Amino acid sequence: MAGNRTVWRNAKIATCNAQMLRFEPGALITHDDCIEWVGPEQELPVASPAAQRDLQGRWVTPGLIDCHTHLVFAGNRAGEWQQQLCGATYEDIARSGGGILSTVRATRNASEAELFDAAAARLECLLEGGVTTLEIKSGYGLTLADERKMLRVARSLGHHYPVTIRTTFLAAHAVPPEFAGRSDDYIDVVTDQWLPALFCEGLVDAVDVFCERIGFDPTQAERLLSQASRLGLPIHLHAEQLSNIGASQLAARHGALSCDHLEFSAPADVEAMARAGTVAVLLPIAYFHLRMTQLPPVEALRRAGVPMAIASDCNPGSAPSPSLQLAMAMAARLFTLTPAETLAGVTRNAAQALGLHRQRGMLAAGCQADFAVWDVRELEEIGYWLGRNLCAMVVRNGEIVTAGGSRLKLFVRDGHSSDDAGVRSP
Repeated sequence: MAGNRTVWRNAKIATCNAQMLRFEPGALITHDDCIEWVGPEQELPVASPAAQRDLQGRWVTPGLIDCHTHLVFAGNRAGEWQQQLCGATYEDIARSGGGILSTVRATRNASEAELFDAAAARLECLLEGGVTTLEIKSGYGLTLADERKMLRVARSLGHHYPVTIRTTFLAAHAVPPEFAGRSDDYIDVVTDQWLPALFCEGLVDAVDVFCERIGFDPTQAERLLSQASRLGLPIHLHAEQLSNIGASQLAARHGALSCDHLEFSAPADVEAMARAGTVAVLLPIAYFHLRMTQLPPVEALRRAGVPMAIASDCNPGSAPSPSLQLAMAMAARLFTLTPAETLAGVTRNAAQALGLHRQRGMLAAGCQADFAVWDVRELEEIGYWLGRNLCAMVVRNGEIVTAGGSRLKLFVRDGHSSDDAGVRSP
């Protein structure tokens, strides 16, 4: 068979399949951009001549998947963080005109090039930390032109960097100033005009709604989700982060890929998600940053068999961190997830949350050859160490895209490194 074949040997393999199989020592064979074989090294099949890569006994996992980010934005909300430290709540700040709307103002004033450069710096942190696939939401533009601008930047990041990006339309993130007091009118415009237009332009892979007391109610969300269904678009939902107004039940009725946050979910919500096959996406950095005390119902999710994913939620207001490894560490410490659950949460279950579970999130024959190589003795060290990047190498589509530990070099798609070429804006 023609093509580039590589044998990756002398490794410890964590497949992250349903059985969480491990091979010590293990090996992989990649053929072009796919995995051809994975298993114990002593069972390596006799194959045609191939390049050989010695991984020096390191652990190998699937490339990590960050299934919930707001990576494209301008400015920051450090001043609001100071208000929170002095006792103001996230809802207090939002109702006074801050919160999401303060980032909207900054994002509207930024050019595509400025947004690209700011997001690229955050993206590089994720990639260096082992992430090969991520989702990026819009929702800080809240006009057709500015939502388009955000989604164009997200697409451009995927063009310039060795990463798979899924875009999510989140114009129902907040009511913009132009529609103050007219949230129903805003939802009508978003549903009837903006979503169809941006979908036809090829900028939208999925739809999300911030279904909360300070966002949009279930009736309003239903209109937008119904339009998404008519267009054949998958659905996510910001659900039960600050209150419970029925978001998970709505998401389950629409067969949503995921419900995200879930701190205020009730037993009936968990049961509905289990019946619908919806993934629970846990966002521990936001929980930590907002100093929340209401925990998501992890034990109920376990008992019901609801897959749990973990994501960074990287955003300026509630999760100012482009580190999925930190999210894993916090999920273990704050939400009591086991090391196996945290690893599944950023691989197999995160892939399912994005509808990519047949292609990514596992090391198995036929899957994309996306994997991360870790400089650890024990697999459980991923999520144990705090503030230290343990990723030694990232392979995407069968090609090494980062390597070298602290001297990591990130390669943009055309093969030039950021060290010598710079990051080009769209």
